[in-house]
Amino acid sequence: MLHKRTGRVIGLAMLVVTMLSARPLPAQDIAIANARIVIGNGTVINSGTIVVRGGKIVAVAPGAATQGLKTIDAKGMTAMPGFIDAHRHINTGPNEKTQMQALLEAGYTTILSGGGPADGNITLRDHIEKGVINGPRIIPSGRIALRGNTPEMARAEVRKLADMGVKFTGEIALTPVPGPSDQELEVLRAVVDEAKKAGVFVQVHSVSSPALVAGIDAGVKLFVHLPNKNFVSREEGKKLADAGAKILTTTGFGPPVFGVFADDNKPRFRDGKPWPESIVDGVRLGEEAGYAMVNARTVWDQGGIVGYCTDTTYDPLAGLNQELKVLNVMFSMQDIIRLMGPNTASYIQMGDQLGTLEPGKIADITIVEGNPLDGYWNMLRTKMVLKGGVIVVDKTKR
Repeated sequence: MLHKRTGRVIGLAMLVVTMLSARPLPAQDIAIANARIVIGNGTVINSGTIVVRGGKIVAVAPGAATQGLKTIDAKGMTAMPGFIDAHRHINTGPNEKTQMQALLEAGYTTILSGGGPADGNITLRDHIEKGVINGPRIIPSGRIALRGNTPEMARAEVRKLADMGVKFTGEIALTPVPGPSDQELEVLRAVVDEAKKAGVFVQVHSVSSPALVAGIDAGVKLFVHLPNKNFVSREEGKKLADAGAKILTTTGFGPPVFGVFADDNKPRFRDGKPWPESIVDGVRLGEEAGYAMVNARTVWDQGGIVGYCTDTTYDPLAGLNQELKVLNVMFSMQDIIRLMGPNTASYIQMGDQLGTLEPGKIADITIVEGNPLDGYWNMLRTKMVLKGGVIVVDKTKR
């Protein structure tokens, strides 16, 4: 039997070891050499070096100096900005470690939560930042309902989010068909007004063009995904662009999913139930698939800022594949990279820090095998991921 004092000493030592192991890893000084570098702003360096110091990118050039740095030979691979999902439903829970690791393995370095509860988002973020689990950068959001709320109640909820340090509302739903009610819009206008005072960014879920236009008229600047109930006209797309508003994709909302929930070659909707009958608020059994991707192109062509999201809860790699293959119908690879990089960074209010591989930016870098400009499928072949200059995924030795 251990002496009580000895037992206390051992217990203290174990506590110290646990605390040390839970600390986040420090950023390293790294050089990624011989890489094809997709900057994210349209520029491509066919063979170059990225130098990272203290978690930031300090040089991106064909022949940057690498002396004294840990050097990664990325020959045959492509370095591109870490993937950002600006609307994915995540929260703390018993499976968070596995789920967050899967996001990193797919190439994601930043996730804006799709909705509350906000305290669960904060807990998940803190687990990652303290090194309890490995995961992407988490930006919390919190729910605010329009229906059943008065303007003053909604204002109080905005202030509560601000007091918690939450900078984004979760998706605020507007009735799509026939459109939002006067009561919804009265509450929404109060939310927008209070959010400006509190420093909170308002995100609206408007899945029809009437709801989208009503949101724009109410002063909303962030829309969590494209309408999937009808086509957006060119005039409506220009209205969004002229308002300085931004919208996310989710073009993969309606198309069938294969091989994610079961390997039986049967089409399923994003919740695993039969396609198309189980589509939420289905519009004539699957027309959503056509509306969303055409609307993405319409808004883009009118000068609107279209960013990237998956709005999924299932496997991150499968969700990435689903969204990319539908975007590929409407966009070039150059535009998909712009859409996923600087446009999405702008949506999450981090355009000065993320989205491109340029000096001064945070060193969030996803390295993939092959050339993504040859096809979106190469973006599914992640070999290494750096988040803030720390290597969080390394498949190069597997």
